[in-house]
Amino acid sequence: MIDKLIVQGGRTQVIANIQKAAEEGRFNDKVETDDPELSRKQQEEFLASYLEKETTKTYKYNNVVTREIMNIATRVILRSTQVEGLENVQNIAGGGIVTSNHFSPLDSLVVHKTVKKMSKSRLYVVSELENLQMPGFLGYLMTYYDTIPLGPDKDYMGRQFPEALKNILDQKQLILIYSEQEMWFNYRKPRPVKRGAYYYAAKFNVPIISCFVEMRDLPDIESDNFKKVAYIMHVLKPIYPDPAKAVRDNSLAMMKQDYAQKCAAYEKAYQVPLDYTFRTTDIAGWMPPKTEMQASVNSMN
Repeated sequence: MIDKLIVQGGRTQVIANIQKAAEEGRFNDKVETDDPELSRKQQEEFLASYLEKETTKTYKYNNVVTREIMNIATRVILRSTQVEGLENVQNIAGGGIVTSNHFSPLDSLVVHKTVKKMSKSRLYVVSELENLQMPGFLGYLMTYYDTIPLGPDKDYMGRQFPEALKNILDQKQLILIYSEQEMWFNYRKPRPVKRGAYYYAAKFNVPIISCFVEMRDLPDIESDNFKKVAYIMHVLKPIYPDPAKAVRDNSLAMMKQDYAQKCAAYEKAYQVPLDYTFRTTDIAGWMPPKTEMQASVNSMN
């Protein structure tokens, strides 16, 4: 179960933002209210500083520390988390790109547990640069864990970023890329995906490790208006590039297949057809006050 700090404060407005974005079909939009924001110049300066820091002994020491923290957190926080479908990826010995639904700042822990069960030693995570400036403990993890930042600099994104991905994949490791882009807190439904993850899978000729996390409400209370939530990771069929296709055609085909698999996994897990009408049950664990629930019901009539 994800740490209690994740459901404290600001969730009412975030859920309202999710509902509005879903109703307007903006499934990749930002909905969080307190994410760090940097100007383009600040992003460029911060990225240059971060890339320089990566070569220092201090960074390397803290990287080891944060990887051990993630190992411990996975064992403790997610001790009851189930992982199903590992037989689908038992023959993957090389590198690959993992895609999964994005519903929490710490949902990478669920993927981390899955990767460990695949006998992979590390999981790298592609993340927006601003996330490295989150305050407190989460910011520390984002800065020193195996994070590959996205940045605004064209030279970095055109040369250094893909080089970093290739080096990791050549080492037969896995990279998590959130193809839904923005995090939607505890949102159960798979959202339409963007092409980036599939472009790099096609470019570097590696499979997509297609995943979907199911969330089940538990009877225990996590915090005001939220129950605790259990997680079931569904590892779906891997998606391979077709050697007969160009990178663009491959990426589009892989993107379409991955989204279809995630939609099918949702319908199987929840035993309901997927549609994007917003319902209070779309937010796992949420117990909305009656006034909010009635307002949601009224908005659907």
